[in-house]
Amino acid sequence: MIRTLLVDDQHLVRAGLRMLCSAAPDIEVVGEAETGGQAVAVAGRLLPDVVLMDLHMPGVDGITATRRILAARPAVRVLVLTTFDDDEHLFPALEAGACGFLAKDTAPEKLLDGVRAAAGGESPFSPDVLRRVVRQAVTAHAPPRTAADPVPLTGREREVLTLVAAGRSNAEIAEELHIGITTVKTHVTNLMAKTASRNRVHLAVSYGRFGVPPAG
Repeated sequence: MIRTLLVDDQHLVRAGLRMLCSAAPDIEVVGEAETGGQAVAVAGRLLPDVVLMDLHMPGVDGITATRRILAARPAVRVLVLTTFDDDEHLFPALEAGACGFLAKDTAPEKLLDGVRAAAGGESPFSPDVLRRVVRQAVTAHAPPRTAADPVPLTGREREVLTLVAAGRSNAEIAEELHIGITTVKTHVTNLMAKTASRNRVHLAVSYGRFGVPPAG
C-alpha cells in the first residue's frame, strides 16, 4: 500500500484527490495539509511514501516544504502538481528535490500511475510540464555548458537523451528507436551517470542546459 499525503490550499482540490486516490486498491491517503508548514509537520508524523505537493500556497510554499520534508526524510517522494501558469516555481522545486511533475489537469489514471511510479523510485512527469522545466532551467537558472567542458555521449545516447527531454517514456523510446526496453533503461542509467543527474527529470534538464554534443 502506497501511503500518500495530499498538500493543497484548496479544499475542493484535496477532496477530489482523496476520492481518486482512495478508490485505488494500492493507494492509501494517510493525511492532508493545506499549507507548507502543515505538510512538513504531517509528513514528519505520518511518514508517507509519496507527497502530492501543490507549489503555490500562502506562508510556507511548496518549494520550501519540499526541501524541509526531504531534509528530514530523504526517502519520501515528493510529486509536484502544477498549473499551466506556475512556471516560476518549477525549476526551484526540482532543485529542492521533487521527483516529478504532473499537471493538475492530468487524466485521473495517469495521476494514479504517477503516484505508483514515484513510490517505485521513478520520476513521473507530464511532457508539457517537463518542457517548461527545461525551458526555465535554460533561460533563468543555468548557462549552457561550454565547448571546453563536453559531455561525451555515444550517438545512441544522444538519441535517447533527446527523447527523454521530449517527455517520452522508456517504452515509447524503445518503440521509436526499434530497440529493447532493457537497452533503453541501460542507456538512461548511463546518461544519468555521465550528466550527474539524480533522476529522469534532472536528466531532461541536462539536455536543455548542456545540449547534445556531437558524436566523437
